[in-house]
Amino acid sequence: MSKMLKTPLLDEVNFPADLRKLKESDLGQLADELRAETINVVSSTGGHLGASLGVVELTVALHYVFNTPKDHLVWDVGHQAYPHKIITGRRNKIRTLRQGGGLSGFTKRVESEYDPFGAAHAATSISAALGLSVASGFKGLENNSIAVIGDGSMTAGMAYEAMNNAGSMNRRLIVILNDNDMSIAPPVGAMSAYLSRLISSRYYRSLRHLMRDLAKKFPKRLEQAAAKSEEYARGLVTGGTMFEELGFYYIGPVDGHNLEHLLPVLKNVRDSNEPGPVLVHVVTKKGGGYPPAEAAADKYHGVGKFDATTGALVKAPQGPPSYTKVFAEALSAEAQTDNKIIAITGAMPSGTGLDIFAKTFPERCFDVGIAEQHAVTFAAGLAAEGYKPFAAIYSTFLQRAYDSVVHDVSIQGLPVRFAIDRAGMVGADGVTHQGSFDITYLGCLPGMVLMAAADEAELVHMVKTQVAIDNRPSGLRYPRGNGVGVEMPQKAEVLEIGKGRITKEGNTVALLSYGTRLADCHIAAESLDEIGLSTTVADARFAKPIDEDLVRRLAMDHEVLITIEEGTIGGFASQITHFLAFNGLLESGLKFRPMYLPDFYIDHDTQQQQYKIAGLSAENIVENVLKALGKYGTKMTSSV
Repeated sequence: MSKMLKTPLLDEVNFPADLRKLKESDLGQLADELRAETINVVSSTGGHLGASLGVVELTVALHYVFNTPKDHLVWDVGHQAYPHKIITGRRNKIRTLRQGGGLSGFTKRVESEYDPFGAAHAATSISAALGLSVASGFKGLENNSIAVIGDGSMTAGMAYEAMNNAGSMNRRLIVILNDNDMSIAPPVGAMSAYLSRLISSRYYRSLRHLMRDLAKKFPKRLEQAAAKSEEYARGLVTGGTMFEELGFYYIGPVDGHNLEHLLPVLKNVRDSNEPGPVLVHVVTKKGGGYPPAEAAADKYHGVGKFDATTGALVKAPQGPPSYTKVFAEALSAEAQTDNKIIAITGAMPSGTGLDIFAKTFPERCFDVGIAEQHAVTFAAGLAAEGYKPFAAIYSTFLQRAYDSVVHDVSIQGLPVRFAIDRAGMVGADGVTHQGSFDITYLGCLPGMVLMAAADEAELVHMVKTQVAIDNRPSGLRYPRGNGVGVEMPQKAEVLEIGKGRITKEGNTVALLSYGTRLADCHIAAESLDEIGLSTTVADARFAKPIDEDLVRRLAMDHEVLITIEEGTIGGFASQITHFLAFNGLLESGLKFRPMYLPDFYIDHDTQQQQYKIAGLSAENIVENVLKALGKYGTKMTSSV
């Protein structure tokens, strides 16, 4: 686990202003100390290690060369910003990373003035940095705006939309392409560094400007040809033609772990007086400088606690399988007998479990990159030809594809199956990754079938049910984390659409759960029974269509009806409320209380604590029942 480190230089750097007092010759040692500190911290907190280690030298160089926070430094996604946090006044809190009340695992504006823009989703940095740059222009400021974006984020269309817009402006914008997959760059060496330093220099760019002025004396066609020739000549040498076509001045590739290469290039870019956007192509290694992370980049992308010396991961206690794994195995089992099942993910094969599916059906599994909008419409095209696409996308990422869900899937009634992972609270990843809104934003779409698994066995049945739905779109939500330990079915069954189930019979209070709050409903029911309030517990299974017969029975046979869901207002409870209202079931004394996520964002913490903060725990359920009956605060107590 973690141990005390000797970090004499880092101990003197509380803020980037301290860093800029160091000699350039000391920066290599500082980077080594910063890397060691990052490893030591994440070994005890868990988090995104590989990405942070890959940008240690780049972080040092950027804060050394640029005048942050006056110069805006925007990290795309923000999961690589742990070294940045350590040297921007947050080292004393860094061991609270991703814990309740502690530092966020991503950049966050309220944490520090050195985080000018919060992020946790990909491909927002260039747009944000451009906005910051234009705002600086309106204010009459001459500061720099720098966006650091990884090559993975460059699979997202938003990055190119931003670059296309920036390329048409003369605003100062610096984009650092952090290429840690060598997906674009050739091997980087001394010649590449020399060329990058040369073409980023004021001399070269001044000469280029002079030649461009001379070319204007030529006929228009020759002027255009001369300009294109220069761009393509540099593109052939450096590989930046695509970026030049988008209007960026391309520099690179540069070794992102070599400060002797990085610093002069960044200084040249900083000191250039030429307007317009610049892209500096920096090649790094994910997990750089830490052999265990370099050797297993995917495993150390998001990692739990581990031994900092050996890299050995701390084994979590054995328990029920994760919902993600159950989904992947259930889908793989269905695909064994149905060759029309196709699996699609957006750069999250392991996060959604589709890496398991891909091992057996590689030709039927598609990772489309960070391109959720494309993923959904791609799935719609497959569905239009009679295939059975499963778009496995986190709830929070599916938000990015909403227009495609509406326009390309829902309006056409195409049977795309949405497997919605990370539904509800997600723990340490916090507000940016919480699946709070999918019940609401999908439930309002005509013809959509919505299901939520109460446990891992239900998830198996619901996967099979989705396979069978061939005339309209469907969504299946399930949470992050492990199941509850129920016995797994020997054979999956197709559930009747829009039919729930009673899991406990009572006659005074009815608890109607949608999703994995069912376990807390049973805990609450036991407590209510103990104080003489006979309680029925029901699993809705479907939010759309709802089980009207079940809801009518619960409303007519009980004094109190409580709905519980792991989503925001406008979701499952809205469907139930409308049915109750239009059928006169609220006019005969029924005490109806919906329970859903509150109207504020819940920061990172344990999932259990987040549900307590949200007011959706077993104790909260009992409290709502007693309040509905006017008995809260009396001597009636429960064991919750």
